[in-house]
Amino acid sequence: MKQMMLAFGMPYDATKDRPTNRGDQVHANGVWARFDSYRSGHAQGTGYSLPAGNPFDDWDVSDRYANQSNFDQTRAQTHRAGTKVVCDLIKKAQLEGLLM
Repeated sequence: MKQMMLAFGMPYDATKDRPTNRGDQVHANGVWARFDSYRSGHAQGTGYSLPAGNPFDDWDVSDRYANQSNFDQTRAQTHRAGTKVVCDLIKKAQLEGLLM
């Protein structure tokens, strides 16, 4: 998603290899809203909208290290559905030349 955010004009510090805006230095749970802020301000962004509900609202970076038993089927399915939305959006961006 951050590659698309770059294509939509997100400022990026190449020397530090990270977004310039501290608010853009987020993980899955925060990037959903940040993505829309760049997408909505870009001419090509109209074809790349995300569903209103953030499927990663209940995710935290510390979850990467959590035991698998801490996750239930519903939560995993919600995250998987969100991941599919993002993957489909990336494929579309590649086909349309937004991303290489």
